[in-house]
Amino acid sequence: MEYYLVTGSAGFIGWKVSEFLLKEGKNVLGIDNINPAYDVKLKEWRLNQLKKYPNFKFYKLDLSNYQALKIIFEIYSIKAIIHLAAKAGVRQSLKDPWVYVESNITATLNLLELMKEFKIKKMILASTSSIYAGQEPPFYEDLKVDTPLSPYAATKKSAELLAYTYHHLYNLDISVLRYFTVYGPAGRPDMSIFRFIKWIYEEKPIEIYGDGTQARDFTYIDDIARGTILALKPLGYEVINLGGGKNPASINEVIEILEKLLGKKAIKKYYPFHKADVKITWAEIKKAKSLLDWEPEVSLEEGLKKTVKWALENIDLIKSIEI
Repeated sequence: MEYYLVTGSAGFIGWKVSEFLLKEGKNVLGIDNINPAYDVKLKEWRLNQLKKYPNFKFYKLDLSNYQALKIIFEIYSIKAIIHLAAKAGVRQSLKDPWVYVESNITATLNLLELMKEFKIKKMILASTSSIYAGQEPPFYEDLKVDTPLSPYAATKKSAELLAYTYHHLYNLDISVLRYFTVYGPAGRPDMSIFRFIKWIYEEKPIEIYGDGTQARDFTYIDDIARGTILALKPLGYEVINLGGGKNPASINEVIEILEKLLGKKAIKKYYPFHKADVKITWAEIKKAKSLLDWEPEVSLEEGLKKTVKWALENIDLIKSIEI
C-alpha cells in the first residue's frame, strides 16, 4: 500500500491538500508536530476532520528529528512527499530566527536525504511569495531572488536551493510551489483575513500595519490545494507560482468586503508599516497554466464569502482562538 506523505497535515494548506487526496481515495500519511506557533485548537480541528477518513494515518513528529523520521520511511511505502510543513511568519522570524532554520532548512534536508535513500522520486516543496521582496511586480519565477527581507524568506529560499542541489545530484523530481497569500475557511489565525473576521465580529479594533494600501495576491485555499496536487506530475525541477494572477487587492478593499459580509463596521487601529513586509505581491502564473493547466477559479469576493460563512458556522471556535 502506497502513501502520499503530507508534512504539516494539521496546517492550513496541508489539511486541505490531504482532504482532497483522501476524497480521491488516495492513502495519506500525515506528519505534524502541532507546534504552538498559533493556537493549536485550530490545528486540532483540522486534524479531526482528516481522522474521519479510514485512508488517513497520522504521526505527531518533528521533522528535524532525522532518526524518528527515518522510522516512518522504513515502515511505509511512500509514493511522493508533499512537504508543506514550515515555520511561517515574516515578523515572527525576526524574534527567533534559529527555529526557522531548524524547521525550514534542517527539516527539508532530512526529507531530501531520506528521499534519496529510499528512492522516492517526487517531492512537492512549499515555498512563498515572500522571497520576491525587492523585485518589481508581477513576479516571474526566473527573477533574481537574493534579497530576502526576513529570516523566514531567507530560510525558504535556502530550502529551494537544497532541493535544486538534490535534483541535480540524484535526479530527484521536485516541484517548488511559491504560494501567494493563501486564505479560506480554517485559515491561519496569524494572517490578516482570519484576524479581521474575528475582530470585526467581536467589535474589537483591527490592527493595520501601514495605511492599508499595501496589496496582496490573495489565493483561495481550494485553488491552492488543486494546484499542489496537479504538480505531482513528473516535471524534473521546476519553480511554479500559484497565485491569484490578477490585480492584487489592497488590505482596505478586503476590509470593505468583510464589513459588508459581516454587517458590521471595522474599528481600525493603525501601526507603522513593518520593514520586513513587502508593499505588494503579484504572481505571474503563465508557467502554472502551461505546465499544470492550472489557474485560480475562486474570486476574492466568492472566497471571502465562503470564509465568512465557515467562520459564522464555527463561531465558538473562532471566539476561543487566541491571537
